[in-house]
Amino acid sequence: MRIIINNIKMPIDHKIEDVLLAAQDTARHSLIYAENFRIYRRSIDARRKRDVHFVYAVAADAPDGVELRGAKNISRLAGGDIEIKPMKKNASRPVVVGMGPCGLFAAYLLALRGVPPLIIERGEPVEKRAETVERFWKTGELNKNSNVQFGEGGAGTFSDGKLNTGNKDKRQRFILETFAKFGAPEDILYNAKPHIGTDELRAVLKNMRAELLRLGCEIRFGTTLTNIKIEGGSLTEIELNGSEAIKCGMLLLAIGHSSRDTYKMLHDAGVKTEQKPFAAGVRIEHEQSFIGRAQYGDVWESLPPADYKLVYNGKNRSCYSFCMCPGGVVVNASSEPGRLAVNGMSDHSRGGKNANSALVVTVRPEDFGSGHPLAGIEFQRKYEESAFCAGGGDYSAPAQLAREFAENTFFADLGSVVPSYTGKVKPCDLRGCLPPFISKALTDGLKYFETKIPGFLSGDGVLTAIESRTSAPVRITRGGDFQAVGARGLFPLGEGAGYAGGIMSAALDGIKVVLSLI
Repeated sequence: MRIIINNIKMPIDHKIEDVLLAAQDTARHSLIYAENFRIYRRSIDARRKRDVHFVYAVAADAPDGVELRGAKNISRLAGGDIEIKPMKKNASRPVVVGMGPCGLFAAYLLALRGVPPLIIERGEPVEKRAETVERFWKTGELNKNSNVQFGEGGAGTFSDGKLNTGNKDKRQRFILETFAKFGAPEDILYNAKPHIGTDELRAVLKNMRAELLRLGCEIRFGTTLTNIKIEGGSLTEIELNGSEAIKCGMLLLAIGHSSRDTYKMLHDAGVKTEQKPFAAGVRIEHEQSFIGRAQYGDVWESLPPADYKLVYNGKNRSCYSFCMCPGGVVVNASSEPGRLAVNGMSDHSRGGKNANSALVVTVRPEDFGSGHPLAGIEFQRKYEESAFCAGGGDYSAPAQLAREFAENTFFADLGSVVPSYTGKVKPCDLRGCLPPFISKALTDGLKYFETKIPGFLSGDGVLTAIESRTSAPVRITRGGDFQAVGARGLFPLGEGAGYAGGIMSAALDGIKVVLSLI
């Protein structure tokens, strides 16, 4: 059986050999024979700046039935393996919509079980998509179907590539091992906060695509789901690109959170959708060196780039950091003409000069201004249009010093932190492109965060707007069997369906749905 030796503390200047030897000593002192010791988890304990150190967990193989009671810091390691069993084939080939993490892992598991699906993706293959996105950032020439939101890999392709989640599902290990199998850095298997990085993820996606094709999947890029037909409460047919009809009795709908036209099509087709809360706000940037010193003290240069997680719970609203990108850049994440949305992105090394994070505020259905199921989308659009206009109407991002925003003043000065945004920035008063309740909660949150990280607000932190695509403002209602209510054969899954948030949880939802189909 597999065991895990926990709480192995190491100084900053340690060697991996020291960690493995310490784990072997712990096992030996508990009279446990084990072999094949390997790093399982690594984190940094920086609660005391005078004693910043690493904490490890080490996995090993021990004889079945070994007695662990009384063994200090040693426990059994529960498996997260997925048993690959053949799956019964239906009359029609399964169709997976979307090649984000949810769609990719759903398709991969189907293929491993002998039922390779047809996979459709409205955007481009990742290598072509990267060129299209770079061109957009330089020229403002937006491709509505292939951009930061759409294309192979989903929105996570142009992000930090975070693989951590609050979900305790043991199958996360399968996801991490799969990414590593297809070329992701090995450290994702043991870092407490694993991330791939946009540069490494692109190669992983190409390798995974090759494997899907080898397993018999058919992949069609530049292909959009434009309609569905439901007869007698069951899905019978789908339409692609407005012209091609395909018989379909099993549709795994792994659309992203920005598939606004697809939401409308589903609503018009009678699929039950409902409003869902999300969050919106701004991106804040500081120099990475400032965050490093704040989190790790004088030893910050000897450690990986520091991050942070901040939460302010006000009387009426919460404000919190989201998708923090150490050593990253702020990117134009727009997917519709005349509307501006920003996001954060970093390479695996996180070697950029600035750190950035979303600072977002909860947005509830009652804020949408309408009871229509898709009203949250119109809320997003309204403020994305405001941000676009505030930036000058050319995809320049509106920006303001954090301290000026909190003081409700504006002097058109962005201070010493040079914005990393992928286009131009235009200094302006951000209150003009944010709803008042978000501005109020951001102000309260920023003042509170200053007490946690001195200089966070009072320094030269700079804000850019608007961060509006944190999650879907819509949920496609599904039952306990994961099928859409009133549409048998239609399986809404992942972030776009309103059941996940981030790469790992989206992939987990795809796996969970496929496992239910046995």
